[in-house]
Amino acid sequence: MRLPTSVLVSVSLFTAETTAALYLSTTYRSAGDKIWQCFTLLFTLVPSVLVQLTLIFIHRDLSRDRPLVLLLHILQLGPIIRCLDAFCIYGSSGKVEEPYVTITRKKQMPRSGQTEEVEQEVGQAEGKLVTHRAAFARTSVIQAFLGSAPQLTLQLYICVLQRCVSIGRGTLMVISLLSIVYGALRCNILAIKIRYDDYEVSVHPAAYLCVFLWRGFEIATRVAVLVLFSSVLKVWVLPLVLISFLIFFLQPWVHFWSSHSPFPENIEKTLTRVGTTIVLCMLTFLYAGINVFCWSAVQLKLDDPDLIDKGHGWRRSATYYSLRFVENAALTSLWYFHRTDFYRQVDAPVLELLLLLGYALAVFFMLLFYQCCHPCRRLFSSSPAQGLWECCGSLKLPAGPYSPPSLPQDKPGLEQLETAKDTVTNGEVNQNLC
Repeated sequence: MRLPTSVLVSVSLFTAETTAALYLSTTYRSAGDKIWQCFTLLFTLVPSVLVQLTLIFIHRDLSRDRPLVLLLHILQLGPIIRCLDAFCIYGSSGKVEEPYVTITRKKQMPRSGQTEEVEQEVGQAEGKLVTHRAAFARTSVIQAFLGSAPQLTLQLYICVLQRCVSIGRGTLMVISLLSIVYGALRCNILAIKIRYDDYEVSVHPAAYLCVFLWRGFEIATRVAVLVLFSSVLKVWVLPLVLISFLIFFLQPWVHFWSSHSPFPENIEKTLTRVGTTIVLCMLTFLYAGINVFCWSAVQLKLDDPDLIDKGHGWRRSATYYSLRFVENAALTSLWYFHRTDFYRQVDAPVLELLLLLGYALAVFFMLLFYQCCHPCRRLFSSSPAQGLWECCGSLKLPAGPYSPPSLPQDKPGLEQLETAKDTVTNGEVNQNLC
């Protein structure tokens, strides 16, 4: 049984960012900056409430008699008690014999054109830890893009306006950036595990490092470009962000309505149609918030049982990064031509070039991850380089080393995904073991 380190990291970032934001809001109040205090508290409390609701929803606490846990969630202490519960489960595992176990079947990565299916025994304690990990992986994404991302943008904007970086503000910005990068990393891992839910997926440290660098460069340059643009053209930044947000928010719904598919009913059995609609709207809201700052790594597909498109979508990612690169170049150019006297003290062309270079480095580490470090790259129908060249339509490379291995005729293709869900007791939450 693995130590729940991901739970500890999520709770640590959540607690550190909340504490730093509350301290910074008191300094704004002391300085008489009521507007900055209100926005700092807004970007702290709203994602905190959403995190509490997500944990309650995943653990189904409303249908269980747990008043103390609900009270702690109302006091915004839910993540802390969940983390303590996860470590108590881990510490007590193995001391008491499991009354029964669940048998799960997972496929191993193919070797020499063959794939093997192995059986694993999942005890009650391990099933609960799987639920905790899955819950905190999702709350990390919510905290990152509905709280940390706007918080980092706000504090960096204040630094530009006041032309100084205080210790409290600098601390909050560093923690927020780490929270966003970690949330984007968890989003990538979640996408891999959902897309290959019937395979035993093992992510190596090199893959984590590659995704960390990819997301770090992508998010840092994106936030810097937005702040520079908003500091000289304040009127245009809000329409720009809203248009980008609405495009990504409406795109899954437009695709769903045009497909004439039935309304999805398999999200949660206890939810009514109104409740299901609210959950789907919150999901598309989060999806749009992610894509405003970085590539979400998945494409929402509301007519699919898993709600995502399980294809790789090289064309979509190539289109996204191409358009975002052009947008960043346009915004930095507008900033350069409308910059104030304060920016004339710095080398503006060099700063603009560094921002574009940072985004290019993000694309480079993304390609490196998919080409060399992706845990399921053997299942790709084409390598990322082939996919991008085919998207451009200028060149088609021969089959690379990551083309899918040949299988016997009586076995399904590697891209075909089956439903493999593990049933755990005490909450009846279905989660994947990988």
